[in-house]
Amino acid sequence: MKLKHALLLSGLLVFPLTATAVEVDADAAQALIKKSKCLTCHSVDKKKDGPPFKETAKKYQEKYKDKAEAEQKLYVHLTTNPKVKVDGKEEEHESLKTKNDAEIRNVIQWILTR
Repeated sequence: MKLKHALLLSGLLVFPLTATAVEVDADAAQALIKKSKCLTCHSVDKKKDGPPFKETAKKYQEKYKDKAEAEQKLYVHLTTNPKVKVDGKEEEHESLKTKNDAEIRNVIQWILTR
């Protein structure tokens, strides 16, 4: 019985750490998205030159069953200036205007939770 309580207690102590570790600072994410001019080509739910963030989230969640893999693929896309097609022309996708890993990962979490 003591072991059962110890496991339950340890689970309760770990859960809040896990929950806060993935919490998204929406204001900070939106500020960086604005600063990086992502909204020139993207919106949350409407098609522009680029896909809406809701579509991006759905695509990554379906294509990559493992959340860590989806996050890593999006990280690469947002930091390495890959080539993308816009109106049939290939152009360089701008990267986020930060080198701060925590800020980049916060934007990724924000996109994936749309």
